[in-house]
Amino acid sequence: MSKLPVKNVKGESAGEYELSDSLLVYDKGSQAVHEAIVAYQANQRAGTASTLGKGQVAGTGAKPWKQKGTGRARAGYQQSPVWRGGSVAFGPKPRSFHQQLPRKTARLAFRRAFSEKVSAGQVIVLDALALEAPKTKAIAELLKKFDAPKGAVIVLDEANDSVRLSARNIPRVHVTTAHHLNVFDVLRYPLVLVSRKGMDVLVERLTDSGGKKR
Repeated sequence: MSKLPVKNVKGESAGEYELSDSLLVYDKGSQAVHEAIVAYQANQRAGTASTLGKGQVAGTGAKPWKQKGTGRARAGYQQSPVWRGGSVAFGPKPRSFHQQLPRKTARLAFRRAFSEKVSAGQVIVLDALALEAPKTKAIAELLKKFDAPKGAVIVLDEANDSVRLSARNIPRVHVTTAHHLNVFDVLRYPLVLVSRKGMDVLVERLTDSGGKKR
């Protein structure tokens, strides 16, 4: 049984959160983590890059000069990719970079990534985190109490605009929900701050019958 420290917003100890070792994976899943990261980054690509082919560049179809007798290299059209202002040979066109990760692979990747964070002591459970109104100073002081100068991901059980708006101007801090926490966010941020209710949702995701989103 792994025990995660539970803290209040003042950084004081508020008990421990028990996490069954059967939910954690250490002996497999490294390749799944790699595949999950590659798929996530590929899915972030817009795929909107586009260049003009020789049939799309404006210009006449006449030869720039006659074939022989000028001493210059022969040329057939002004839209040649070797000319300035011409077309692009084999250039990018709009396309989809979407990758679909198998559900079992995605679940294994999430379990392995989160297990590594637990093993490294980089997961802290917050007893409660609620703000009546957006206030950047409140989140900044919270992170200072947990010594998170290199950043942290704050995980809630459900979306909270006050917390999200309070953290959006702080560098290297990301706010998400337990349902949408992914492998990339787990590995990208050195510290995972998760609310107690959010941790309950993560436990459901760590089980074999957990949620579908990874």
